[in-house]
Parts: sequence; C-alpha cells; structure tokens
Amino acid sequence: MLAEQRHQLILRALRSGGTATVADLSDQLGVSAATVRRDLLRLEEHGLLTRVHGGAVVGEAPSPFAEAVEAGVLEKDAIAAQAATMIEDGQSIILDSGTTVHRLARRLHGRRLTVITNNLVVYEELAEDESIQLMLLGGMVIRESRSLDGFMAEDNLRQVHADWLFMGACGVRPGGQVMDTTVAEVPARRAMIAAGDKVVLLADESKFPGTGMVKICGPEDLDMVVTNASADSATCTALEEAGVRVARVAPALANG
Repeated sequence: MLAEQRHQLILRALRSGGTATVADLSDQLGVSAATVRRDLLRLEEHGLLTRVHGGAVVGEAPSPFAEAVEAGVLEKDAIAAQAATMIEDGQSIILDSGTTVHRLARRLHGRRLTVITNNLVVYEELAEDESIQLMLLGGMVIRESRSLDGFMAEDNLRQVHADWLFMGACGVRPGGQVMDTTVAEVPARRAMIAAGDKVVLLADESKFPGTGMVKICGPEDLDMVVTNASADSATCTALEEAGVRVARVAPALANG
C-alpha cells in the first residue's frame, strides 16, 4: 500500500472515531507500528492531526491544564469549599497555578479580598469582580499550566505580603515533601511561600504520592494541608507529626 493511501485511511479512521491508537491502525493497515508512527508524524506536520501518547486525534489535543481541570472535580470542589471558609473578608491571599486553586477562586466571588496570582485562569475568573482587588504577577507565560513564572514573577513576589498562600502540587511524598514536575515553576512557588503568613496546600488524593522530580518545599514550610478523607493515611500522619494541620474533607461534602 502506498503512503498516500495509508494517509487517507488513517484520516478516515480518525474522522469516524475522533481518535485511534497506533496498534489499531497497524492492524487495520497491515503495516508495522513504526510505519504508522512515521505516517502520523507526516500528517501532523501538515496540520491534519495531533499525535498523542499511543495514537492520534483529529484537531488539537487537550492541554495538560485542560486535562487536569476535568479530573476529580467533585473532590477538588470539596477541598476548595473547605479552604474558602478559612478566609476572612479584608484579607489578602496568594493563589498559585494549581487547578484545585482555581476551584477555590470560583468560591471567592463577591468577597472583599485582595487576590495575588500568577494563574491566568484565576485572573480570568475574577477579572470582572469589582469586590476583589486583583494583582496579576508578571513573568513568562507557561502555556502548559496557564501561568506566569520566571524571575519577573519572583521579583513581584518580593514586593508583596499576604495573609494566606493557597498552593497546589504535583505530588506529596511519604515524608511530606511537596513536589513539582516543572522546574520553571518552582522558584515562583518558593517565593510565594516566603510572601505568605500561612501556607496551605490543596491536594486531592491523587497527589499522594502523585508525580514530581523537583522539591518545592518540606512539611516545615506548611501550616495546613486540605485533602480528601481518603488521602494516604501514612503521609497525612507524617505531616501531622511535623506540625502540619491536616484537614480531611468529609465524604458527605465531597458528594455534595
């Protein structure tokens, strides 16, 4: 079969199903997986599809942030609801680039607060709310996380002080170390910790242990962790032994 014929069949399969795996296409076309991967690369170069892990989709693949936003919404909302009760009107808060942090921002409408953030989605959420004083940190745009980071964000954070920092993470190790997968985002998060009176980690059960190769901070830098009731008990105990208050969201709240 000629390459042009394979390309047409691949596009036909994607248009009918929206997505296809390398293994399925290999079986359908009677060619090797390596040949299919080369075909997908060529078609992607022409803007006809988007390669994803193990296959391809028609159109744009969802961004990592968009995928994370859609995961565990009920759990994140429950964590956000608990966090929102901790904030008093008139206070200042820093919100980082996490998706659970964005769920918290959605619960702040109408509150008399000052919000400092590098999270572009938080900015979009609160930009029209005149009750909130909103400060958007400067920096380089990190498209994967819809955030602003780098030395400009760090410099901005050295000039501010807040009552609270609410932060997310990619993972929480068994000893309580908070981890990230993106090196570029870690310095700004550390600067946020220095700028906040109280540091609260918002982390659903998927973050125990989650992922991450770069340490953001240790348990000694945290005042509180808000998580699911089903989060890893051993890690929560280690955090509590290190002096961190752990608030486990009740199952009834997660379901409501």
